Amino acid sequence: MMYEGYTNKIPTKFVSEQFGNTNVYLQNAKSLLTKATGFIGAYDFTLNPYRGCQYGCSYCYAAAFSPNSQMRQDWGKWVILKENAAEILEKELQKWYAKNIHQAPRIYMSSVTDPYQPLESQHQLTRRLLEVMLDVRNYGYSTPILVIQTRSPIITRDIDYLQRFQRLRINMSIPTGSESVRKDFEPRSPSIRARLNSITKVKQSIDKFKGFPPKISITITPLLPTLPVDEENFIQNLSIADRVVIQDFHPSNKNSLIAGTRQEAEEIKHKYAWWYDSEKSSYQRFKEKLISQLSDTEIKEGKEGFGYE
Repeated sequence: MMYEGYTNKIPTKFVSEQFGNTNVYLQNAKSLLTKATGFIGAYDFTLNPYRGCQYGCSYCYAAAFSPNSQMRQDWGKWVILKENAAEILEKELQKWYAKNIHQAPRIYMSSVTDPYQPLESQHQLTRRLLEVMLDVRNYGYSTPILVIQTRSPIITRDIDYLQRFQRLRINMSIPTGSESVRKDFEPRSPSIRARLNSITKVKQSIDKFKGFPPKISITITPLLPTLPVDEENFIQNLSIADRVVIQDFHPSNKNSLIAGTRQEAEEIKHKYAWWYDSEKSSYQRFKEKLISQLSDTEIKEGKEGFGYE
C-alpha cells in the first residue's frame, strides 16, 4: 500500500480524515484474527481493530510493524482503521465454531494497537467487534475467552457489553505512578488518575447481579520509574486489581514478541539515570515492595502475567 503523505509515488490510500494531529486511513482487512505466538502464545488469536496507535508511546515495540520506515518515525501520527473488521470477524468466528463447536477461542485484544484509542470514541469499531463476539450466543456457542489490553478510560463506555462476557480480563496499562514520568515517556496518553478511575468504575459497575465481573490486571510494562514521593500512594492504588504484572524495559529474547526499544525512549531514559544506572536493583526493589504491600494481589512477571487465568 502507498499511503498519502508517506510515498513519492501515486498513493493507493488517501487520508480519510484528520483526528487531531493524526492522519486516518480506511482499509479493508483480509483477516482479523491472527494466530498468537511468542509472548502471548497462550491465546489462539490476537485481534487488532486498528493499525497504528494515536498514543504513540515512546517505548512502544509496535512501531516496528509500521508499513514503512517513515511511518515508523511518525508513530502516533497515523492510524489505519480496518473498516470491514466486524464483518470479517463474524466470518472468522463462524469458521472457528464450525470446527470447534464446544471450545471458545482465546482472544487477546490488542497486541500492536490500543482498541480504545481516541478514534474509538468516534468510530466505535471495537464496540462493534464486542457485539459480534457476543452474538455467537445466538447460535448456541460460548463467547470467546477475551483479554482486553488498553490504557484508555474509553473502555468504560462499553460496560454494558463487557458485563456479558463470562470470561473476560481487562489489562489496564499503567507503567508509572508519576505524572511527570508519564508525560516524558507517553505524553499523548491518558493521565494515571483517569486510568485508575476507569478501572474502579468498571469494577464497581459490574457485579454478579448485573452480569459477570471481569478479572482486572494492571500491567506495569515496561516498568518505568516512579518518583519516591509517589511510590507509596501508587502501590496502594494498585490494590483495585486482582493481578499486577511487571516487566523490565523491553527484554529481547527468542520467546518474546518485542521488536526492541525505540531510540526515542532510550534518550528519555538518560533523564532518569538514578533509576536506570542500577536498573536491576531498582526493578527488584519495586517488585519486593509490591509483594510486601499487596498481599491480596497476585504479582506476576513478564510473559506469565499476560494469560487470562
